[in-house]
Amino acid sequence: MKHETVCGLDIGTTKTCTVVAVNGSAGLEIVGVGEAPSLGMRKGVVVDLDETIKSIEAATEKAERMAGIHFSEVLVGITGDHVRSTNNRAVVAVSGEDREVTRGDVRRVIDASKIINLPSDRQIIHALPRYFTVDGQEGVSDPVGMAGARLEVDTHIVTGSSSFITNVLKCVARAGLEPQGVVFEPLASSAATLLKEEKQVGVVLLDIGGGTTDIAVYSLGSAIYTATIPVGGNVLTSDISLGLKTTLSEAEAVKKRLGATPSDERFEVRTLDGRATHEHTTAELRQIVVPRVLETLRMARQKIVENVPRDVVLGEVVLTGGGAQLPGIERIAEEVFGLPVRVGLPNPNTIGGLTDAMAAPQYSTAIGLLLFGVNGERDAALRHGGRSNGVVSKVQRWLADLWA
Repeated sequence: MKHETVCGLDIGTTKTCTVVAVNGSAGLEIVGVGEAPSLGMRKGVVVDLDETIKSIEAATEKAERMAGIHFSEVLVGITGDHVRSTNNRAVVAVSGEDREVTRGDVRRVIDASKIINLPSDRQIIHALPRYFTVDGQEGVSDPVGMAGARLEVDTHIVTGSSSFITNVLKCVARAGLEPQGVVFEPLASSAATLLKEEKQVGVVLLDIGGGTTDIAVYSLGSAIYTATIPVGGNVLTSDISLGLKTTLSEAEAVKKRLGATPSDERFEVRTLDGRATHEHTTAELRQIVVPRVLETLRMARQKIVENVPRDVVLGEVVLTGGGAQLPGIERIAEEVFGLPVRVGLPNPNTIGGLTDAMAAPQYSTAIGLLLFGVNGERDAALRHGGRSNGVVSKVQRWLADLWA
């Protein structure tokens, strides 16, 4: 069997991560990983083209060296406060003489659902069918072959700023890579961490990155609300640095080690000039950490309260991204949401070659991008062209045979 290469590129505020996998007879297996510091991104938006290009090149070179293969096509993660979501409904008449729903009818109704009032500077990133209705019968997941005269669809539509997306893709292209498509990052993270049962019952995913916190709410198996708030773990690191009068690197180390844990101990940090150390207590640290974490989680909760219907049942909160590693964050999240909370890790049952180091929440987005690239699953990315071979042709075939 021919092995196809699948690559995911997560350009974060703190780090850029490239993951490459091969899809062979044994399934999808990670063969290379590369990371580099991100110096050209702020809150999910490119602020320095050259620095972003350098980060992509460095991460990609490391992944290629580890994998021992060269690749040129990548699926790119997109985030930022410019991303918005809405739900839309469309209806078409079933076209066949025998009144049987065809794949063509499904394509037509999905296309119709994408007709929304959209400013000229915005574009659709995803149009995700939530469920179909055939002659008033709601909740149909696959209407092809059903008898009926009227086909409706409820679609979750994600849009973003055209200029922001273009700048990201420009950096990818200038780094010598061909963007295979873009995926809103919490959808990728969801693919890597959430179980089907969780999506069905109702779940909130919070992907806490360095500069942003991404939100994805699922109910009855589909995304019903997605958003980004422009606050992430970097703000907390800055707070600790200011509060303890130490360097950002010291603050980051203290954050990862102690966070908001209820332990009672003393610890030392270096002064700003690095020439001395001074002592602090975990109680002092909690006074800095807890208010900021509460603020971030409450902002996310408020977004959900304002945009998710009250009758939607939510059974759990899943935290992922680098910020999910903060000691004590689960307890704070349970207090804010009043729901059970777990940390979402990439699921080893969905992908091979997942080392202990990779089975961590900060890699959820990059691994989720791989799953999009190979599966062409229901939550598929809007494609931005590409050569019609390998994975791209597979994706194009899937798009052509939607719901087949």
